[in-house]
Amino acid sequence: MKTRASILTKFTFGIILAGSLAACNQNKTADKPAATTAATVDSKETIVYINSDTLLSKYEYTKDMNKRLEEKGKASQSDLQAKGQAFQREVAEYQKSAATLPADQRQATEQRLQRKQQELQGYQQNATAEFQNVQGTESAKQYDKIADFTKAYAKEKGYKLVLLYSKANPTVLYGDPSLDVTADVIKRLNEAYAKDKK
Repeated sequence: MKTRASILTKFTFGIILAGSLAACNQNKTADKPAATTAATVDSKETIVYINSDTLLSKYEYTKDMNKRLEEKGKASQSDLQAKGQAFQREVAEYQKSAATLPADQRQATEQRLQRKQQELQGYQQNATAEFQNVQGTESAKQYDKIADFTKAYAKEKGYKLVLLYSKANPTVLYGDPSLDVTADVIKRLNEAYAKDKK
């Protein structure tokens, strides 16, 4: 009888232990989906994107920068064109009178015109390089303004990742419109730029 009671006690204890373990595992399993759901919600709220095509077309700094670059490009092109036309006139005058000039004067004039042509080509290359340098500097300033603003904006809003969407460079193929913060970013960038201009 004592052995039978001992076996029954062990059996009952085993069932209670197994039941307890099963209950604990069910609670752990129930907790996991809740944690996963919370993490998913948080990640959705911390990732947003900006449409760079829209940003660059509506950001006043970019408009002003493009206007400055366009004016500089036109001035440079006009200057080059004037120098080119003056050179062409000089060549045309030489060609008219070349037959009547003595050989040594013809040779001296041709050498002078050749030097002028090389100078003009050098001037054109320097003007192009200078324009590209100015364009690169302006683009870097623009990038820094947008990047600095975006860092502060993301910190303020609690975003962990801000993606950039562009049709020209489609690394993001789709983004839910609720994650698009472009309009707010443009509004606030333009407000900050308006204050800087004053």
